[in-house]
This record gives sequence, structure tokens and C-alpha cells, in this order.
Amino acid sequence: MTADALIDLYAEHVARLHARYAEGLAACGYDAVVVHSGAPQKRTVFDDQYWPLRVTPHFQHWLPLAEAECALVIAPGKRAKLIWATPVSYWEKPAPIEATHWQSSFDIVQVTTPEAARAELPRGRVAFIGQERERAAGWGFAEADVSPKALIEHLDQIRTIKSRYEAACIAEANRLAAPGHIALAEAFRSGEVSELDLHLLYLRTTRQDDPETPYKNIVAIGENASTLHHVSYRRTPHAGSGPSVLLVDAGATFMGYCSDITRTYVRGNGASASAFASLVASVEALQQQLCSAVSVGDKYEALHNQAHREVALALSSAGVIKLSVDEAVAAGVTRAFFPHGLGHSLGLQCHDVGCALIKPQPDNPFLRNTSTIAEGQCFTIEPGVYFISSLLEKLRQGPVASGIDWKLVGELAKLGGVRIEDDLIVAGPAQPARNVTREVLV
Repeated sequence: MTADALIDLYAEHVARLHARYAEGLAACGYDAVVVHSGAPQKRTVFDDQYWPLRVTPHFQHWLPLAEAECALVIAPGKRAKLIWATPVSYWEKPAPIEATHWQSSFDIVQVTTPEAARAELPRGRVAFIGQERERAAGWGFAEADVSPKALIEHLDQIRTIKSRYEAACIAEANRLAAPGHIALAEAFRSGEVSELDLHLLYLRTTRQDDPETPYKNIVAIGENASTLHHVSYRRTPHAGSGPSVLLVDAGATFMGYCSDITRTYVRGNGASASAFASLVASVEALQQQLCSAVSVGDKYEALHNQAHREVALALSSAGVIKLSVDEAVAAGVTRAFFPHGLGHSLGLQCHDVGCALIKPQPDNPFLRNTSTIAEGQCFTIEPGVYFISSLLEKLRQGPVASGIDWKLVGELAKLGGVRIEDDLIVAGPAQPARNVTREVLV
């Protein structure tokens, strides 16, 4: 993406935000809003160590500045003001800013202390958005005006539909993540490596430190791939000369926007390796079918339910189950092998909010997207098949246990699980969704 293209898209993005914020403020009875960037959170009350800053998403929606104790002042009909905190400290120094294309869109006032910022705040009925309630109180905000629920919900809804600038940033975040996935696949296939080695290789290849990544990388070899969020990396190479599986769920960030990508690789020979490779191919195929089925106006939960039917077909094709699709879905068999949701909204937060206002069906408790698919939404499609001992044990004790090949399950369970995940941006009616992951990674 060229600098000029970024500038043009950003100007369009900011103009859209001004219009939508004006609507939200009017609807909620506010004259202006102050959006706080946040502050590092203590790791524990027992010492003075802090987590790296996670910027308030409503702040980062306007600009890619990841510094603490800053604030944006947004008032309808007025130019936005950035109160930029630049404390004098010899302990730490903020990282260089990622880009400067946004600076001309704001009146910038620099302050050295949070107390000095109070003089720059607007008068009238003003809301405060942020989690630093102590800061809000110090700036004179009443408790009722701190992150008011109605205004937060309105602003969260704005983020569910991405501007062209946001779509470009998410696509770039995918481009930055792709070399990391390629490097890990090559390292895994070339010899014995540990999960920790692969995690560090990913960071080195993408040139992003742990705090910059959208979430802790999931790097799982063998049976660890059956743990959906495996981040306790094995430090020694995976033992044994038999077949092995690598599941990598890792992304990158660009201007605060996230990518979220998962790939699964099989190494080795023999019957179990061949069976698992066939299962991976089936999940890859059904994942692509689901991506192609994304359509404006459809319910995302209906796509999730279709995924369970496709998973049933994949399990049947692999010889894992001897049940019909209807039997496998109705008996909850597919939910034992595929226990999570099909995907989630994606943006400034990996699991972005605003697309799960409707409660999912009782048998879909972990589905994070229950919205009606709309143009401009960005979400993931990530079906999987896992061999999770606690869930399999329930099946083994259940009424359809005889419809499952437990010997084959035992062999495949040694290899953990498979998940394939892409990031999609929904195009207009009758148009295919843009798969920004497949643009850079097969």
C-alpha cells in the first residue's frame, strides 16, 4: 500500500467517523466525548510490574497511536483534538510511532502530565470512554458519564462495518503474518523443532514482538493441537520418529488492526499420517466451501450450523464415524469434535465486539458472531476437528458410541487436531467475500 493511498483512505475513514460519532452523541444526549487511550495495567497487586499497554479500541479507531494517558476530544461540527501525553521520564521511552499520515487530521496539544490535560477538556455534557475510572473522576466526570452503555453500544456498532481504510489495514496485517506461517511450515517439515523454537521463529520472521501480536501465538505439535488455545510451548523437540502435526494460529498487526490465521501441517509417513492428512484436506475443502457461501443478508449462525453438517461429512469420509449427517449432528457428535464457534468479528480487537448482540442457539454456546452478514463486515471462518479426551469420553459413554471407530480415533488422537482459518471482508450483495488471507497465503 502506497503512502498516498493510505492518506486518501484515512481521510475518508475519519470523515465517516465524525458523521457516525455525531449521530451517536445526539442519540445519547451528549455534546462531546473524550476517548482515553488507556494506561498499562498492573500484573499483580504484589509488585510494580505492568502489562504492555492495550489501547482502548475506540481511541485506536481514530488513529494508530499506542501511547498511554492520551485523549481524543470529539465534538460534532468541530475539528477533533488530540491531547498527546508526553511525560518526562528516564525509565521508559515510547516506541517510535508507526506512521504519521493521521496527524494532519487533529489539533494536537501536548501535555506532560494527566492533570495538565484537564484544561483541554470541553464544557457541556461530555462522556468519557475508557477503563481508567480514576482518571475520569480526576478530570471531573460523573460516574454516569463514564463509558455509558448506550453510547458504547453505538460506537461498537460503528466498528462492525469496516471502512476502506480499515479493510486495507487488515489486508496488510495478513500480508505481514504470511511469511511467519510459511517459515514455520518449512521449519517443521525440515526437522525436529520445539514449539518454543517455532514461536520465536514466527516473531523473528514477522518482526513483531509478543506485545505487538494480536494475541499470544498458538503453536501446537502433536497431541497439544487438541488444546484450542495452546500457548504453554514445549521447549524440547517433539519426540519420536512417527508422524506429527503442527497447528499454528498466529497473526500480526498493522496500524492497530489484526489478522488471525490458522494452518495445520502433517509430517511423516504411515497409515495414521495418511489418514490425518486426508482429514486436513477435508477440513481445508469444507472451509473453502463455507468461505464461498458467505452472502449478504444471511445469518452467520446458519453458516455455523452448516459447518457442522460439513464436519460430519469429513468425519464420515475419514472413517471416524459410521453415522449419517443428520444422526451425527442431532446426537451432538460433531460438537464433540468441533466444539467452538465457526468464527468471530475481527478488527482492532482479535475477537472484536458488536456482532454478538443476539444470544446464540443453546447448542452453540461459544459462537461469537450471531449477526446478519452485512457488506463491510470482517470476520473469520475457522472450522476444525479435534480429538479432545474429555469430550470423546462423553461420546464413548453415550448412546451413539457404536457409530464411532474408536481404534481410529485412538490413533488420530495422538496427532491432536486440525483447524484452518481465514479472514474475510464482506463485499456487496451477489459478490464473493474478499478473502484477504488467501491473497497472501494458500
